[in-house]
Amino acid sequence: MTYCQFVSTVEEKLKEEVRDKIEISVYTAKKNNGVIRTGLMIRDEKINISPAIYLEEYYEQFRKGDSIEMIADDILRIYDEVKFHHSWDYESLDIYEKVSGKIVFRLVNRKANRELLREIPYIPYLDLAIIFYVMVEVNEYGTAAMMIQNPHMESWDITLKELYDRAKENTPRLLSAKLQTVQAVIEELSQKQVAEGKDFMYVLSNEIRSFGSAAILYRDQLVNIGLLLRENYYVLPSSVHEVIIIPESEVPCRELLDEIVKEINEVHLEQEEVLCDHAYYYDCETRKMK
Repeated sequence: MTYCQFVSTVEEKLKEEVRDKIEISVYTAKKNNGVIRTGLMIRDEKINISPAIYLEEYYEQFRKGDSIEMIADDILRIYDEVKFHHSWDYESLDIYEKVSGKIVFRLVNRKANRELLREIPYIPYLDLAIIFYVMVEVNEYGTAAMMIQNPHMESWDITLKELYDRAKENTPRLLSAKLQTVQAVIEELSQKQVAEGKDFMYVLSNEIRSFGSAAILYRDQLVNIGLLLRENYYVLPSSVHEVIIIPESEVPCRELLDEIVKEINEVHLEQEEVLCDHAYYYDCETRKMK
């Protein structure tokens, strides 16, 4: 069974399982770094905002032996957990004052998203791009957000600087930064205690670990990390969701860091999660990253 056939089969199975007021349709989205993903949109006729559940991982489970029935049941279970319980007021998008308190930024790779950047407002940052969203909702399962595009800017009649200034206020407030040692992160995710040892690496993200690499843009964030470490340091973009901080004194070879980043990208990440393929260096004296 091809992937397209699999999607159609799962769609039909779900339609058999759900009640009449739930609509299921195939949904294709262009994600970060130009990645195209196909999934199912599950809509409640009473709610105008719906989650999309992508099926690529389910297809791999199917090829390993999981039945269509098992997969359909799991999709419905996930939908029940992540579905929205109220509608979003889309008309408010035309009124800047109603959305201004929810505007946030994210960091993406500039070269990999060059086609997208023609359609949206952005600010260059090193070889990356700062892009903007309206945060619709944040919960334990992630975020629902709408990307801000050029027509929104025209409708709101605001400048790029005004947009950026608003996002600089909102993002740390709505998605507060979280700096932890690597050991603490492993223990938190695994729910197991890790053997004690020298832990000189830190992970910087936000509280929900979603597009948390943007935390390096928070006011004084990089400066404060320098004060904590008392030396210059490297920033490894381990994904769009977080970065790893390593003191300069612990790095025998800069080129080794670039190789580590490339290996993480190739082995451990989906393409849409990749931020870039090299490390950055922060100089505490100049307060600049390069």
